[in-house]
Amino acid sequence: MAGSNTREFTDANFQDEVLKSDLPVVVDLWADWCAPCRALAPTIDALADELAGTVTIGKMDITANPQTPSSMGVTAIPTILLFQGGKEVGRIVGSGKTPDDFKKEFAKAFGVQV
Repeated sequence: MAGSNTREFTDANFQDEVLKSDLPVVVDLWADWCAPCRALAPTIDALADELAGTVTIGKMDITANPQTPSSMGVTAIPTILLFQGGKEVGRIVGSGKTPDDFKKEFAKAFGVQV
């Protein structure tokens, strides 16, 4: 469930792929059984394609990777975590946003226009 520029994050690669990234990172926490998560997937994939090289965007299946979401205090999905410099700088809960809404949230959290 990912587009060509959408990364797959796991408990095993989270440290290297997210926390040690030189680019800002967007992590979409989802599960196959979550209908709003599935509805959000095309938007996340489109943003990953549009922002490739500027922002790393990926998905983490919370069913297969429960450790990271639990350690981050995630209690609902879909949840979008925004990281920069190894720190969480933003969190978006729910799926009722347009691609432009997401880009505004990314720009606000990352301090740059995306």
